[in-house]
Amino acid sequence: MAMGPDAKATVAPKKNTYGNLVFAVVLVAAGVVLFFTLDTHAAAPSFTLDKFVELWVILFFSGLICGISGFAFSSIGNLSQLLIPPITAVPMLQGLSIFNQLTSITKLRSDMPKKFRDWFPYGPGPAILGGLLGVQAGVWILNNLPGPILTLTIGILVCIYAAYLTFKPAGFTISGYDGPATGAAVGAVGGAIGGFTAFPGLAVVMWTGLRNTTKAQTRAIVQPFIVFLQLAAIATNAYQHPERFGTPYWIMLALTVPAVLPGTLTGVWIYHKLSEVNFKRVVFILLMLVGATLVLKGWSGMYQ
Repeated sequence: MAMGPDAKATVAPKKNTYGNLVFAVVLVAAGVVLFFTLDTHAAAPSFTLDKFVELWVILFFSGLICGISGFAFSSIGNLSQLLIPPITAVPMLQGLSIFNQLTSITKLRSDMPKKFRDWFPYGPGPAILGGLLGVQAGVWILNNLPGPILTLTIGILVCIYAAYLTFKPAGFTISGYDGPATGAAVGAVGGAIGGFTAFPGLAVVMWTGLRNTTKAQTRAIVQPFIVFLQLAAIATNAYQHPERFGTPYWIMLALTVPAVLPGTLTGVWIYHKLSEVNFKRVVFILLMLVGATLVLKGWSGMYQ
């Protein structure tokens, strides 16, 4: 019996789901193989297999939440500071965030800007240009503040962000302030924050939230912004501190990418099934927990 258009439409997603599942399994297997073949002690001298498993779990859930929301990868991923110092964790998260966002974007191409008018003046373009200026300040902060203060600061920023998302009145929006000048200013703030937290989307997500954009419109602005700003932060940091981007850095990326991308693919699948309200609740709760954990970690580290 011939299948109609509707029947065909139900088959394609299943094939796509199976393909993603196979890809995820291959990545996990590759991660295990890499752990036993690469010089893991060069990347993380004190790490044993159980420490890497803990890191992989954190990064899997970071990818999962970002796949659902389009942002918050590094806010969740900063839990890795429980295992490694900020000076190592932040550049690692910036690199992983790029892989994560590109994976998510390829699965959600229909939501992304395509033509020039989608980028300027009301798309992600002005925010990206502003962010390229702000990132210089953020990289300086990363390389000059003590680790515990960085962790505490990042935790406070995540808590502020979670509180904003949770308690902002549903009907509270702003009119205006959506032009290219505002976009560039918000982008500059996001670039500065992202330079030392690997979370450049914080300011831009808050800005789009106050304008009450839909989750698809938010992704179209936030995700390209994050990719460009993470690239800019890594390039700036590598130019100023090339010693931090040698073989150990790339080994750490190779070991952690297989943990992130399966989470991202799972999150994108969940994204299509969550309502707008449930989608936000998931992110809010996790951000509160992460922010509180980092504050406690940074606070205790200051008095050790």
